[in-house]
Amino acid sequence: MNAMQRVLTALSHKEPDRVPLFLLTALQGAKELGLSIEDYFSRADYVVEGQMRLLKKYRSDCLYPFFYVPLELEAWGGEVIFQADCPPNSGAPLIKRTEDIDRVQPPRVADSPGLVRVLETIRQLKAKVGDSVPIIAVATSPFSFPVIQMGFDRYIELIYEQPERFARLMQANEKFCVEWSNAQLTAGATAICYFDPVSSVTVIPRELYLKTGQQIAKRTLARIDGPVATHLASGRCLPIVNDVAATGSAVLGVSALDDLAKLKAAAQGKLTLLGNLNGIEMRRWTAEQAEAEVKRAIAQAGRGGGFILSDNHGEIPWQVPDEVLLAIGDAVERWGRYPLDWIE
Repeated sequence: MNAMQRVLTALSHKEPDRVPLFLLTALQGAKELGLSIEDYFSRADYVVEGQMRLLKKYRSDCLYPFFYVPLELEAWGGEVIFQADCPPNSGAPLIKRTEDIDRVQPPRVADSPGLVRVLETIRQLKAKVGDSVPIIAVATSPFSFPVIQMGFDRYIELIYEQPERFARLMQANEKFCVEWSNAQLTAGATAICYFDPVSSVTVIPRELYLKTGQQIAKRTLARIDGPVATHLASGRCLPIVNDVAATGSAVLGVSALDDLAKLKAAAQGKLTLLGNLNGIEMRRWTAEQAEAEVKRAIAQAGRGGGFILSDNHGEIPWQVPDEVLLAIGDAVERWGRYPLDWIE
């Protein structure tokens, strides 16, 4: 099987030749090319070359043309702060007072040089791999995006205290998210990873999610012209597995803090699980520990398909050593071949 066939089989809750592996390496391409993170993301051809090298090196089953979350904020007029050894961060909030929401207008994707670079990256990757390797693009959910638009504390107060302005902000964010997602799909992306950490029960209670994040996801996903994977970016999700499935999402990115075996039982036939290797701990793993963690995850969730091995956050930290990522690929080849007869 090629990577696309392997992933599609797992998504249909059947067993492919082996467990699919998504090593979501965004920053590591800069290391491969000997560039700073800022320089690396300044040109589409750099990211294309980096992604193609990483695909071959780590034997992942996807390409990941994700740059960094603040790129979306930059399209709205925000600032991006680059550092040497971590993902770029966002600058000061754009929405400094809740009254600013009354004048918020979503940007056009075509007017943002950064977003246009991502689209060019996707087009070039698609030209290289065709339909043989999934290309996973990223869009931040309308419900989670305000954390960087206005700051977490002000946003939580907005949800509880100003429902009309909250609704207006969601309307603007939904419009942008749909346009951005569909632009990436048109460029050649296979699916959209819908990052929605605020919807996790780590952040808000399930009751609030059902009134807010879930309803927003239902509206937004219905307007995205392709398959969507919801990722809660390390947040716990076991209590809302069925609720996420009801949004139309096909995949759920799951936390290292959740019990993977319980998640697999809850998601069976409804969602494919993506996870849940601990990216933070991964920085300190030995090759032997990496193999043990891969084996654990496959034993808990691999049987019957419906599982893609990945990290738990949606981005491998810069500090994870090469030997650990290589060991993960080796372990998947050794322990991920179906049928998984070694599991007791």
